[in-house]
Amino acid sequence: MGSRFPSHQLSNGLYVSGRPEQPKEKTPSMSSTAMPYTGGDIKRSGELGKMFDIPVDSSRSRKSGPVANAPLRTGSFGVSGSASGMVTGGSGRQKSHSGPLNRQGEAVKKSSGPQSGGSRQNSGPLPPVLLTTGLITSGPVTSGPLNSSGAPRKVSGPLDTTGSIKQQSSSLANNQMVTKLSKDDDYSFKKSLPKPILWSVILLFLMGFIAGGFILGAVHNAILVVVVVVIFAAVTAIFLWNHFLGRRAIIGFIAQYPDAELRTAKNGQYVKVSGVVTCGNVPLETSFQKVPRCVYTSTSLYEYRGWDSKASNSQHRRFTWGLKSVERHVVNFYISDFQSGLRALVKTGYGARVTPYVDESVVVDINESNKDMSPEFLRWLRERNLSTDDGLMRLKEGYIKEGSTVSVMGVVQRNENVLMIVPPAEPLSTGCQWARCILPGSLEGIILRCEDTSNIDVIPV
Repeated sequence: MGSRFPSHQLSNGLYVSGRPEQPKEKTPSMSSTAMPYTGGDIKRSGELGKMFDIPVDSSRSRKSGPVANAPLRTGSFGVSGSASGMVTGGSGRQKSHSGPLNRQGEAVKKSSGPQSGGSRQNSGPLPPVLLTTGLITSGPVTSGPLNSSGAPRKVSGPLDTTGSIKQQSSSLANNQMVTKLSKDDDYSFKKSLPKPILWSVILLFLMGFIAGGFILGAVHNAILVVVVVVIFAAVTAIFLWNHFLGRRAIIGFIAQYPDAELRTAKNGQYVKVSGVVTCGNVPLETSFQKVPRCVYTSTSLYEYRGWDSKASNSQHRRFTWGLKSVERHVVNFYISDFQSGLRALVKTGYGARVTPYVDESVVVDINESNKDMSPEFLRWLRERNLSTDDGLMRLKEGYIKEGSTVSVMGVVQRNENVLMIVPPAEPLSTGCQWARCILPGSLEGIILRCEDTSNIDVIPV
């Protein structure tokens, strides 16, 4: 009988109200099937070949079961030799191959160079030829011999420290960022005294002695000669005083020069800044004590000359110490001002004009009795081709280490946000110090002043 409400019967025979549900479409599921072995031939890659409009070989269609005369991927990269898979032919033989296959299922032979006919067959697997790919990898580049596993062969034995030290010294000499200082960069009273004044004084005394001698011979009056001799003795004493105490007077002038504040210093102003040193891009190391992270190093070798010994230099007098060898280097560094806390770049590298006033301390004092007790000193002499048969020698070393307190004098230069201290164009005159009988001296380039830091604790930075 009929009813207003629709109903339908389920599969188990039960009647329920409502219309039967419409069958839903099945969601397509992704299935992973084994990719066919192509052997390097793009024509056998199926859909990949169609993407590049390459005709696909229809005879190698995908099948659900094993295909006769088709390669099976049973090997891995760990298989030795040149086999990356096994091919089963109709006769049950197994052939090892790596590369594309021909129509008959055999491996296609390729040659990368001329080969002899006799060695082309049954010669075994050939080693792979690795080409330059330009791939950037991590780790050191090895050009030495390799062991059986392909790793660099380790070589054991003593290292040549002499060669590394000579290479380091040559690199310092050829590095443009390092300024090499000589003995001429030290303070000298002859350099500070102008040549015209010196020759004028010599000429006046020469004329005075000639006039005094003429008057003494003509009138028999020795007053003029006595006056000239007294003045000459006074001038000579002043010159000797300045020669021996001139450096100490310059250091006193630097100490009394007022410190400037970098925050208020104007561009082009000559200032003195005292603060803590920080290394730049190229730190230095002392040649004998091997003190690291320095901005200035000085190693001086002095030799005592007796009556029969030879002179160390052209100005070496007898019974005095003479400079035999000197090594001084300085680079750019930073200084943090004590007053303002600002940091400035001190341009002392790249061959800049620098006058150092850095105290040196005696490191080694050698005589004939204890010469053999310092092998490091003898090694240091051999590295520099210096003779070791001299009697009395003294090695002094001075340095400015990172964290040391120094005073720098130079011209302020502001370049955008960079604050620098550069050498002045003209030397600075110290003026006359009449109370101490000190004649005017000149300060050329950037002035570095640092006390002996061998017994002073540095500030960690």
